[in-house]
Amino acid sequence: MVDTVLQFEGDRHYGFRILRTIKNRFGSASELGIFEMHAAGLREVSNPSEILLSQREEEMSGIAIAAMIEGVRPMLIETQALVSTAAYGTPQRSGTGFDLRRLNMLLAVLEKRAGFRLSALDVFLNIAGGIRVDDPATDLSVIASILSSNEDIPISSKKCFAAEVGLSGEIRAVNRIEARIAEADKLGFNTIFISKYNNKGLDHQRYSLKIIPIATVKQLFEQLFD
Repeated sequence: MVDTVLQFEGDRHYGFRILRTIKNRFGSASELGIFEMHAAGLREVSNPSEILLSQREEEMSGIAIAAMIEGVRPMLIETQALVSTAAYGTPQRSGTGFDLRRLNMLLAVLEKRAGFRLSALDVFLNIAGGIRVDDPATDLSVIASILSSNEDIPISSKKCFAAEVGLSGEIRAVNRIEARIAEADKLGFNTIFISKYNNKGLDHQRYSLKIIPIATVKQLFEQLFD
């Protein structure tokens, strides 16, 4: 019996707040607003990608950038992973801002399809900025950050990722790939990894960054670390 339902969400430990449209009888329900909390109140974040990406003086392992879609807005976010030896015998799995069941699925794919022995290791995953993501296109960046931490090899901060990972280890296409690539291009990234199934009909000449299509998790590892 209502025309519009809005949800205001955020983590109390961070300054960012998201205003999300749950229902809109007379318009789109895919819109959202991102705000930053200040002493004087809320301020609109016009370019959330720049805010959600941390400024690092040196490259560190376990960090990868995802080109995601939140509502109708393309954004780049930072995924952070830490893979370490299980100190107490039973490996821990922890995901902040990311579905823990999906994290377990991605770890199983890495173990079964790519041969990485992670079952005896602790794996911690964090989405920087305190936001929660459910876009399947973040899968590839999660895989990349876990591999980076496990190998202790940094990924360039100018590379980003946009693809879903399937149970057989294949890299699956995602929607609105042009918008994701354009956002990465605008923010100065020089490389984006996408599914080869998104590459068909894509005009590479429109963008100044390099677009690398891949088909499997093994190909991702070879492209990043070989």
